[in-house]
This record gives sequence, structure tokens and C-alpha cells, in this order.
Amino acid sequence: MKKTTTAAALGCLLSLSALAETTAVNSPAPTTPNVLFIAMDDLNNWIGCMGGHPQTITPNLDRLAKSGVMFSNAHCAAPACNPSRSAIMTGLSPHHSGLYENGQKMREVMPDNTLLSQYFRDHGYWASGSGKILHYFIDAHSWDEYYPKKEDENPFPRTLYPETRPLSLPRGGPWQYVETDWGPLDATEEEYGGDWLVTKYIGEQLGKEHDKPFFLACGIYRPHEPWFVPAKYFEPFPLEEIQLPPGYLENDLDDLPPAGQRMGPNRYFAHIQEQGQWKQGIQGYLASIHFADAMLGRVLDALENGPNKNNTIVVLWSDHGWHLGEKEHWQKYTAWRATTHIPLMVRVPDGISPALPQGTTAGSVCDQPVSLISLYPTLVELAGLPAKADNSGPSLLPLLKDAEADWDHVAITYLSRPGSIGISGTDWRYIHYANGDEELYNVENDPYEWKNLATLPEYAEKLAKFRTRVPAEFAPLVKAKITSLYKIPWVAASEKPVPASKPDGGRFNVHFINRRENPVQLFWMDQEGKPVARGTIEAGKVLAQLTSPGETWQIAAHNGTPLGHFVVRDRESQAVIPAD
Repeated sequence: MKKTTTAAALGCLLSLSALAETTAVNSPAPTTPNVLFIAMDDLNNWIGCMGGHPQTITPNLDRLAKSGVMFSNAHCAAPACNPSRSAIMTGLSPHHSGLYENGQKMREVMPDNTLLSQYFRDHGYWASGSGKILHYFIDAHSWDEYYPKKEDENPFPRTLYPETRPLSLPRGGPWQYVETDWGPLDATEEEYGGDWLVTKYIGEQLGKEHDKPFFLACGIYRPHEPWFVPAKYFEPFPLEEIQLPPGYLENDLDDLPPAGQRMGPNRYFAHIQEQGQWKQGIQGYLASIHFADAMLGRVLDALENGPNKNNTIVVLWSDHGWHLGEKEHWQKYTAWRATTHIPLMVRVPDGISPALPQGTTAGSVCDQPVSLISLYPTLVELAGLPAKADNSGPSLLPLLKDAEADWDHVAITYLSRPGSIGISGTDWRYIHYANGDEELYNVENDPYEWKNLATLPEYAEKLAKFRTRVPAEFAPLVKAKITSLYKIPWVAASEKPVPASKPDGGRFNVHFINRRENPVQLFWMDQEGKPVARGTIEAGKVLAQLTSPGETWQIAAHNGTPLGHFVVRDRESQAVIPAD
């Protein structure tokens, strides 16, 4: 009896072995995976799984994080939309490309660089998208299809805004970005449009079977300003219960070097406090995050309920974070963690990636310092495409295989001035300004960067190590062409008096462009409304003038007849004098 049982067991083992060999031979090789590429705009670490604010409501971000790898120490390449998104989509760091600012134009700086979507198209993919992926343009030739239609180069579908604005925050002056405002809207998501329409289009694509593998980009605009979303998303955040940012500390700037002290306080935060709108602003941001999360839920549901669930890589990122009072700052543009630290999640189903056939491990958390600049080479490698030699960052594949793998890299964030950067390590962060000023933080013990250690002698060795990580060379900033600058509205002459100048803000150039066939005269209106001659602009010529927000410039014919005027806004601009 014993011999019979042993023989039977041996025969069973041999059968299983043969079956395993047959299965290994006949099992399908990894297929060409789809890519779902999801961007959120201006989203900091105020999501549940990152613990940035205790009141945030983000069940869909949290469920995506639990289904793949969450990078808890991910940082943007630049703390502004244009340089961050351009770096992600071209794979080139700002210090290699020369694109550091929102005011630059990507295709003027990098006219021939292949976007991530085009690279996938070049290798047999169908590329489509909706919403904001680049900075307020689509780059039509880099996509097969887009919603709204790519030929218009406007990535935004219709979006409901209040009839009367500002709704909550009074304008502090011409220096203030007009979209810095917030409040609930009496509307459904469908009536609101915007991200609801974006996710509707993306959901429709995910619900289809496609002839080719797809690269599908979904740009969710909120929580970008203005923070207007349907009222139901404000309801979970009663104003009387709003908590201030955990990272806010009064007098937090006292131990900073001069460059840091200049970077910190800005007029937005002071104005918001003066108007008693700090908690309202936080409420608006939390509501906008809650709304954006719900829109993400629509996309994830469409994927999970459609035919592409098991063969689609999902990656989600935010272009940069946002200050809501930390370091006396509102907005972005800084090298502190409040701006650089962003959500990044990657999910790879098993059996679809030739580079990662086992897929990602659900619920993995990686605390190694990584940069969004790595997305391009990572997705190329996961899809089994040829590597692109000029990518600036390392692929994240080693960390997708093992979240605790050795990783000899830091994440560098580039400010608008070449030479000013923030460097994120595993437990430490270092800020180097172009003038040589420095900051050093132990973020394991001081996650909000309240104590600058750069001046303490016991940290000299740590400073020296970080200094070796500063790039040796920085590409110069490539200035935008005059015709690509913001165009100030022309106000034709009428019986109404020309407004007096009310200068309020920093100085910059405005470029007056004469499109008339005859010379015109340029006058600066003083603060009493009197014209002060500033020269003649010949036909077809350009004259630059240093000016400030709120200043008025009048244009008159050569015989002195008023033709119209411009009121300067908040940035370097072009002022086009229309043809006769």
C-alpha cells in the first residue's frame, strides 16, 4: 500500500512538472500595454494617503495608491506649470532645455523635441488626450486626437464660472492674478462642464476596444485656480471647522538667508489675511481637491468596468504643489517642500510589461527621492520601446520592481532663475540660490522645514555632500519672443477720460508694437491723469518701456489725436496698436 501511494505521488509530480513546462512554453508573452496618463494641476500633498491635511477627502486617489506603487517622496522638476509639464513631456530637465518660467513658450525653446505622446505614436500607439497636459496649448501634431479638437490648441472644454467676479476675494490691485478666487457654484457636475467633460471623453475611450495600443492623457484642471466647483463639494468642509495648514508657523522666515526671506512673503497671502479669507481659501482648495478626486473616480471606474482594465498602465502625477500660507507664501514658485512635493502613483498589471512582467505590488510605498523628469524614460521602458537617449532622468523601473531598491539619485527642482534649485534626498532637503545662499533641512524630523540648519557647523559635511549634487552647468533662460507674450487689451479712444496710472507692483517691460502705417506718439499717464510724452513709435516698429501693473499708456496720432490706451496688467507683455 505504501509503495503504491509513493508511486502515485511520483506520477502526480511528474504530471504537474510536465504541465508547468507546457504552461511556461505556451503562456503568452507580455503584450504591448496601454498607458493611461493622468495629470492633476496644482495638487500638493493634501491627499489622504500622503497625510498633508487632516480634513482632505480623496477616496479615489487613495484607492489608486493602494492598487500600485505610491512614491511618497516625489518632487516636481520645476515649481510652475510650464517648465514642469514641458520637462515631463519632453523628458528634458530645465537646466538642459533652458525652459524655466511660465512666460516662455515651449516650442520656441524646444522646437523639435519629441513629446512623450508622439514618441509612443512613432512606435505604433494611438495617442489621444483631453484637458491640460501642456501649459495652455495642445501641440496638435503630437496627438492623433484630442478633446476639445486639437486644431484649436485650446485644451479646455466649456466651464461654468460665476456671472459676477470676484466672488469671494476682492482684487488687491492689478498685480493680482484674476483667477485667485473661490466659492461654491449652484450647478451639477454636468452643468459645470470642465473636468466633468474631460473625464467623460476619457471614460468613453477607456470603454472601447482599440485597434492599436493607446497612450491616453487625462488632464484634470482642478485644484488649479479659480476654486469654483459645484456646491456639493464645499459641503463637507464647514467654514467654522476649517483647520489651518499643518505646515504654517508664525515667524518661520527668521532663520532664512536673504534670498529665502525674499522668496517667502508675497502679497497674495498678506491680502488674503487682510480680507479675512484665509480659511475660505483653504476651504476652496479642499473643495477643489475633493471635486478633482471625484473626477478621477469617474476615470478609474471607466477603466475598471471596460475592456482595457488588465492591459493598461496607470500613472498619476501633479505638476507641482501649492503654498496656503506656509513660509508666509501663497501660490507656488518656491523651492520648499510645500511646492515641490507632489503625488505620484504608478500601477502596472501583471503580464503586460516586458520590462516588468510581474507588474507592480499593490500597496507598495517608495520613500526614495524621485522626480517627475523620470516619467518619460519609465513609461518608454515599461512599454518595451527603445530608450530615448536624451532623457534627463533615470527610469523608475528598479523602484517599481522593489520599492526598497538601492537608488543613488536625488530629485532636483529648478526655480525660474538658472542656478537656483531645491534638492530632495531621502531624509534631507537642500536649497541653493543663484546668489550662493543656502538652506538645509532634516525633513525626517522637520517635515515642514521650520528649522534651517545650513549655518550650523555640525552640518558642514552634509552641506558639502549636497553641493556635489548641484549641476555644474545651467542652460541659459531662453526669453520668449515679444509676439508670444501676453497681449494687453487695446481700449479705443472714446469720450470717457483716460484713467490715471495707479502703479502697484514690480517693474517689467511692455513692448508697444505699432501696426499702423504712420508713426504714433506714446504718453505715460501720471497719477493725476496728465499725459507725459515718452517718444514716437515709427510705423511697424516696437518700443519697450519699463512699467508696473496699473500704469496707463496712451497712444495718439502724430497730430496729437488720441487713438486709445492700454492699462498694464501683472506681467511682461505686448501692447499692439491696431492698424488704421
